[in-house]
Amino acid sequence: MTPSSRSASGEVVAIVPARGGSKGIPGKNLVRVGGVPLVARAVIAANEAEGVDRVVVTTDDDAIAAAAREWGADVVRRPSDISGDGASSESALLHAIESLGSEPRAIAFLQATSPFIDVPALSRAVRMVRAGEAESAFSAVETYGFLWASGPNGATGINHDPSHRPRRQDREPHYLETGAFYVLDTAGFRSTGHRFFGRTVPVQVDERTAIEIDSPEQLDIAMALAPLAAEPASVPLDVDAVVTDFDGVHTDDRVTVSSDGLEHVRVSRSDGMGVRLLREAGIDALILSTETDPVVTARARKLRIDVLQAQDDKASALRTWADVRGIPLERVAYLGNDVNDLPALEIVGWPVAVSDAHPLVLAAARLVLERAGGSGAVRELAERVLRSRGAARNPFAAAQQPAQKETP
Repeated sequence: MTPSSRSASGEVVAIVPARGGSKGIPGKNLVRVGGVPLVARAVIAANEAEGVDRVVVTTDDDAIAAAAREWGADVVRRPSDISGDGASSESALLHAIESLGSEPRAIAFLQATSPFIDVPALSRAVRMVRAGEAESAFSAVETYGFLWASGPNGATGINHDPSHRPRRQDREPHYLETGAFYVLDTAGFRSTGHRFFGRTVPVQVDERTAIEIDSPEQLDIAMALAPLAAEPASVPLDVDAVVTDFDGVHTDDRVTVSSDGLEHVRVSRSDGMGVRLLREAGIDALILSTETDPVVTARARKLRIDVLQAQDDKASALRTWADVRGIPLERVAYLGNDVNDLPALEIVGWPVAVSDAHPLVLAAARLVLERAGGSGAVRELAERVLRSRGAARNPFAAAQQPAQKETP
């Protein structure tokens, strides 16, 4: 289709370029931050933004394409000649626009390398371009920093006179581009072939979101920050199965050893009610443990759910269990607390951590619960899952009634 034959529409299309090749961090666009692949985080942000009508991921990679569709985006297959290291983002955007069928009013260009996209700021940028208040809007943070350039004769000031150091309150701010998003008038972008044109406006974002991943060190920082940007309670946790570790999840990870060498643990009756409600709602449940302990078997029997013990490879065991039941892994929530849970957390759609989990588990989790292991964490997760199903589909109302004893 030639540009002259394209019909314009009033919609705003978010486009996420995500090629498969990445030398600095292999497979970068599929790396999980806070339990969610980077490309999926961009798709989620675009879908949550006000004014965005459609989300498209342009990629040359089958795995990225599958992840994009799984998380709610359409896919445009990107030709190899604009998928290499030297290809510009603009070339991918122009190709995606040509593939849409009708030209949108505006495009929102999101970069998957920015894991914490400020959705309210993105919504403001879309609104500005849609209303004609800007032709190009981009994410930025306000800065009062003194910038320097290093040369053969030493450093020179860029945005200041080194001989004059005014106070912060006496200076005008500059704006540092974060790279998270750019919202562009489509006609203007196609005309110039560049993301900055016409009336260009910086849109200030929360500085806590202003991280872009281009190196392993920046990825480490993003993973450390991820627990602070966990999924809000309003995000539906709609799954078909809940899988949990036992020690440190159903218990507080402590044991009492009697003089005859027997170990005793404490569990929460509240957790038992949570499992019962899951079971009555038709949601599969499984206890998956590395240890072999009769108390785990007894607890699973009382809860009337499956149990797998002595599983050194939790990920493989979980894959097999889910496959037998026909449950896609993206429809599974896994609740863990320690490093042996990491392989399982990395393969499910909802990796979840108790509040007192190991730091690596907190970093890998899409959701960090408010409750600690042994203190109602399983119940908290169960209630979140049941709320996502809606009152008409589950017995969650029972959870709002006065406390009652667990039914064996």
